[in-house]
Amino acid sequence: MRLGVLDVGSNTVHLLVVDAHRGGHPTPMHSEKTVLRLAEQLNSRGELTKQGIASLVDAVEQAKVSAERWGCEDVMAFATSAVREAHNTDDVLATVADSTGVELRVLTGEDEAKLTFLAARRWYGWSAGQLLVLDIGGGSLEVAMGIDERPELAESLPFGAGRITRTRFSNDPPKRSELVATTAWLDEQLSGLAERIRGVGEPDRVVATSKTFRSLARLTGAAPSSAGPRVARVLTDTGLRQLLSFITRMSSEDLAELEGVSGSRAHQLVGGALVAEATMRALSLERLEICPWALREGVILRRLDLSNGEDQTALVTGRGRG
Repeated sequence: MRLGVLDVGSNTVHLLVVDAHRGGHPTPMHSEKTVLRLAEQLNSRGELTKQGIASLVDAVEQAKVSAERWGCEDVMAFATSAVREAHNTDDVLATVADSTGVELRVLTGEDEAKLTFLAARRWYGWSAGQLLVLDIGGGSLEVAMGIDERPELAESLPFGAGRITRTRFSNDPPKRSELVATTAWLDEQLSGLAERIRGVGEPDRVVATSKTFRSLARLTGAAPSSAGPRVARVLTDTGLRQLLSFITRMSSEDLAELEGVSGSRAHQLVGGALVAEATMRALSLERLEICPWALREGVILRRLDLSNGEDQTALVTGRGRG
């Protein structure tokens, strides 16, 4: 079965095409991205602008055409924090549906955490024991932990790399005072997270997913993506501290020249690194393993789990527009 996943995020619209079947390993066949930075296209009323909506419609239509060209039997389209938090979400979803025929489903932050956790659990298997999963997106930080496929704890916190950059920094590179103030603020905001995690238990394995953590790991010496997904990659607290002392002095233009940093995300690398460091410090973590699977793979796996004839109208969240 050939499936498509269309992920409308804070920075990009990402289409992933895979060959997959229930009980099998999803094999990536095609991937394409359109950089929109939707989170930066909100007006003073918190609404996605007309230009932002038009750009989103064009990107979704382009992805739909690509999915058809690649022979996808089904395309699961979802949106995360940028669309979820817009004050005109219903209008955005209706316009996309009317213009392209694609029904975007809005994931809650908790949905994101649970589906990302599912992907990590399947990647590492039951031998991982009590699994703690961290994911820094553009708009939010997802944290999930549990010993089963459904996490006992699943939280979404408003500390995404892009959000921190937009709301805490006025300079590029950030001033020393901005860095110090943001670090102290994050420490305060994350102070209760460790206690909530201890309420679930002690993790046997701690993993991190998605682009921010992958970029940070690459910049601290992890293998490049060309080495393949099964190469072990880690991010250490020591490596991250050393990296921060380096990248906080660089402009986003210079950061974009570093290997492993995409031009569309370079401007938020420092914000993401501060969130990663604060989270590791709050949870007393010295080391994170980088998991190659994340939210999109979780959506695919959930879809395959439902491919035994059960009702699939609530494909991801059971929610329609809104």
